[in-house]
Amino acid sequence: MKRLLLPRSRSLIIFLAIARRNQAFSTSINSARRLSTRLFDMPTKQVLVPIADGSEEIETTCLTDTLTRFGAHVTVASVMANQLVCRMSRGIKFEADCLIDDCVSKEWDLVVLPGGLPGAEHLRDSKTLIDILKQQKAAGKYYGAVCASPAVAFAPNGLIEEGEPVTCYPAAGFRNTLNELGAAVRDDRVVVSGKLLTSQGPGTSLEFALRLGEELYGKEKRDEIAKQMILL
Repeated sequence: MKRLLLPRSRSLIIFLAIARRNQAFSTSINSARRLSTRLFDMPTKQVLVPIADGSEEIETTCLTDTLTRFGAHVTVASVMANQLVCRMSRGIKFEADCLIDDCVSKEWDLVVLPGGLPGAEHLRDSKTLIDILKQQKAAGKYYGAVCASPAVAFAPNGLIEEGEPVTCYPAAGFRNTLNELGAAVRDDRVVVSGKLLTSQGPGTSLEFALRLGEELYGKEKRDEIAKQMILL
């Protein structure tokens, strides 16, 4: 059987083509590795969602679920003494990840409160939580509240400045509390004032959570998550 020999020039062309292909493959692998390394090196956003007996379960779920979808590490902390399981405002039981005292020495990118009664009152009365929130505010980091919590938990603890735009559950008592403080109460579903974000209630909680995610991750990521959730 005769042996087929390729001309030297053609052999060289094939050799160079194979070499270039291998080099391109190697470059692609290295680029992917570098990208993967950068992604894994990026710090995960840390979000604290405090809860209590009587916290609003729709708001709590929307906040924790949506921000987790963005990629945040969400910690649910109970402010009830030595009690991880909280009975929410409509009777559903939520088990927290930890107690609020376990959150003191940690850094948070966002601390956000659900509403509900008497949940917001328990949050208001937690000195540990209020100290965390005041540190968050002083450090220029994000903090927020929805429903009753802007009026019940934030207002009496100096977490809203005079003239600062905010919103809350549209009940006269809550709005009056904020007005007496001198806050600029808005009718908007979500209000952003620097690092302070507030919202109105269960029906605005998804919108609120998406805006919080946008503040942490940017609008492109917000639109991506909203599309996945069939909200766009």
